[in-house]
Amino acid sequence: MSHPVISADTRKGNRELREDAPGFDKHNRRRNRCTHSAIAHLLIAATLAGCAINPVTGDRELALISEDQEIAMGRDAAQQVSSSLGLVENAALQQYVSGVGLELARTSERPDLPWEFHVVDDPTPNAFALPGGYIYVTRGLLTLMNSEAELAAVLGHEIGHVTARHSVSQLSQAQLAQLALGIGMIASPELRQFGELANTGLSLLFLKFGRDDERQADELGFQYMLAHQYDVREMRDVFVALQSSGELAGQSPIPSWLASHPGPPDRIAAVQERISALETPQQAVKINARSYLERLDGVVYGSDPRHGFFEDGYFYHPELAFQFLVPESWRKQNLTAAVLAISPNQDAALQLTLTQGDAAQGALSFFEESGAVAIESPESTEINGHEAMVSRFQAETPNGAVRGLAAHIEFGEVTYRLVTFAPMGAYQSQETLFRQIIGSFSPATDRDVLDVQARRLQIIELDRDMTLSEFEKDYPSTDLSIEELAVINQVEGPSSTLKGGAAAKRVIG
Repeated sequence: MSHPVISADTRKGNRELREDAPGFDKHNRRRNRCTHSAIAHLLIAATLAGCAINPVTGDRELALISEDQEIAMGRDAAQQVSSSLGLVENAALQQYVSGVGLELARTSERPDLPWEFHVVDDPTPNAFALPGGYIYVTRGLLTLMNSEAELAAVLGHEIGHVTARHSVSQLSQAQLAQLALGIGMIASPELRQFGELANTGLSLLFLKFGRDDERQADELGFQYMLAHQYDVREMRDVFVALQSSGELAGQSPIPSWLASHPGPPDRIAAVQERISALETPQQAVKINARSYLERLDGVVYGSDPRHGFFEDGYFYHPELAFQFLVPESWRKQNLTAAVLAISPNQDAALQLTLTQGDAAQGALSFFEESGAVAIESPESTEINGHEAMVSRFQAETPNGAVRGLAAHIEFGEVTYRLVTFAPMGAYQSQETLFRQIIGSFSPATDRDVLDVQARRLQIIELDRDMTLSEFEKDYPSTDLSIEELAVINQVEGPSSTLKGGAAAKRVIG
């Protein structure tokens, strides 16, 4: 569905309607003018009431969200990140990243926020900031970087988004737009049919940081690095590494840093301009490459198969020792709390989660009592030796009605909910496949699956100068191309020289 398009000629024709034309109502025109005036005054009042001083620029700006609300929103979102994406289980690494971030944040323009810094257990190179000072960097980005100064550049950039209140500004604009839409819907019934569609997209539209915000965050990150004597040239190295990295991570629910930020070439040039503009070159700069790399020794590289993986049309979970069918052509995601997949035509989907309820019957009751679904024909059965409840269901979603097949399966000491569903009109053609998927849930017994291990970084201290090709020959990596090896060591290619006494990365396991 799309919005109607009003051409310039149509607008001009409307303006030129004679007041004595059929259907023209002078009173209605005056009423519309009064309505438009009322809307304008309300919007102005809302804007004036919601102005605040930006901590970075000192300028007055729109802020319909208080600092307490900003923190509360960030705290709620942070809980969702931890439960859905998961954090790296490495207390020393988490403490190290938090320490670098807190040092930068405490001397920023908003030192009193409840700053938190965490490492997300995801292989995609990225970092992001939530309102209120909750900042995340992925494991994939850490394994791409080579120094503490590079880490400071990334964290400083995300701190800049928070100190400059970019999220607050965007959320306030969204609130104002919703206010205007709501008033307009009251004044003009014709707008009501578009209200739900417009409201759906507003938050996504306005919360995407623009180029000016990204440029300001880069500038602030640069200044924070200077204030803490980090070598600002390392910021340029981060952008170069990201530009070279491509897709190092494979399946992931998080977009790559390149997908959520402007492209690196302009930013590399901007960093170089800032460096050139420094009145005096930096003295006694901090890079801390060795200490940073030592903390990466043993960190998982790429996707961790111990937490589940897709292969040959199945999903396998080595630690929980189960498997089930997932069509090879479906788009798939493995999250901390769920496994998701959707067909290429988006006419069928599945979701696996842990349930509330100790046994299958109790889990089904909880599913039904949630009020979101209507259960049909529940059946007590066994699936590959495990007690289960299988039932059809119907549910209403924002995208229309769906029908599905749900199984609640007792497995070990827990109960899993495996839900398969399709749009109402497509269910009949998908039911056979759905029954195959549910019937495939079974214990994983293949030792190759159960014993699979993640690849990990190993940090090697070089005893002499050597090319990357020589390094790869002396210290071979597991399932890693020479090009990818060059990217994670931030060198140009196989003939690049690695210096003796320095540390280099390889991937083993």
